[in-house]
Amino acid sequence: MALADHHQRIHPVTDVEPPPPQLAPPLNRPSPLLGKDGHHQILPPKKRRSCLCRCLCCTFCVILLLLIIVGAVVGILYLVFKPKIPTFSIDSLNISDLQLNFDMSLYARFDVKITTYNPNEKIGIYYEKGGVLSVWYTENKLCEGSLPVFYHGHGNKTTLDVVLTGRTVYGSTLMAALVEQQRTGRIPLQLRAVAPVAVKLGKLKLKKVKILGNCLLVVDSLTANNAITIKASNCKFRLKL
Repeated sequence: MALADHHQRIHPVTDVEPPPPQLAPPLNRPSPLLGKDGHHQILPPKKRRSCLCRCLCCTFCVILLLLIIVGAVVGILYLVFKPKIPTFSIDSLNISDLQLNFDMSLYARFDVKITTYNPNEKIGIYYEKGGVLSVWYTENKLCEGSLPVFYHGHGNKTTLDVVLTGRTVYGSTLMAALVEQQRTGRIPLQLRAVAPVAVKLGKLKLKKVKILGNCLLVVDSLTANNAITIKASNCKFRLKL
């Protein structure tokens, strides 16, 4: 029995859970938005700028290519057709009427004969509606008239008879200046022409343009129903697109 008392009682040992492993302290790594010094970092911009530059470059190249093609076509057409501006000459200028009215306005009627020549061998010219021919003394328009509508074939000469009429206010002052100028036997006049035309290349009718003409004349007299001599004539013409 004594031995029994010396026996130690053995109690069952309960399972004890091991303590959770301690996490290692986080490393002091810089945030992707922070720099090493802790300040905010500016991220590089996306590649939008490069895409925009690429689009602009492509657009510029396309425009440049189109301009080169148009220039080449125009150059070829110029070499093939060799376009020239038609010429005009004033054959005669007659005054049917030039008088003062009761309201002191000046009435004028001129009859002008013009010869026009188309020097182009492969280009025809359509003279469209709206052409105007006018006579000026200094900056005063004496009269004007409409140019006829017709087709001018290549290498062709055509004579035009144009009637010009007009009424100018303050005619007494203008008439006195014309009478004083007539005493010298040299009266400067100016003929201005505006002719809308369409050019025909072969069977192709191109866009309408304008021929602008300016003729400086010197006549000896402005007496109505008398022969008038043109002492000098200088005409210049240009195209207006």
